[in-house]
Amino acid sequence: MLGSRAMDEAKLREKLSRIEALFAGATTEGERFAAGEARRRIQARLEGFERLDPPVEYRFSLADTWSRKLFIALLRRYDLKPYRYRGQRRTTVMVKAPKPFVTETLWPEYEQINAAMRSYLDGITDRIIADVIHADSSEATEVAAPPQLNGKSVIED
Repeated sequence: MLGSRAMDEAKLREKLSRIEALFAGATTEGERFAAGEARRRIQARLEGFERLDPPVEYRFSLADTWSRKLFIALLRRYDLKPYRYRGQRRTTVMVKAPKPFVTETLWPEYEQINAAMRSYLDGITDRIIADVIHADSSEATEVAAPPQLNGKSVIED
């Protein structure tokens, strides 16, 4: 079982590298697998955008810890400085970046990486629940609402 988990992680790493290469505009097969080259291309794209479009302040609200950690790491990868103002919720991430970079590269790349990570984490969660707690982790059964008397439920929550 441990071998298949390590294989799943290797597949995830490969998928994340392909996503990065896609947004870097990799044109050859060798470039698609060269994460360092992909990162350099994206950084060069960001620098080009910065020369043409001044950075704009963005506010992102990321509901869960996993997504926020991923987004902050992606910002830092491209030397962008995530922050939040005193009093803002922990779910808020602020950054100054050129609009074309955010709309054409950063946010689409984040969405694809987040989807891949979520799928991976969902799979691990399902396996652990099935192995350790109970094999059936399907959703609860939907049933008809209880009868009501005078607009109030007979059964209290």
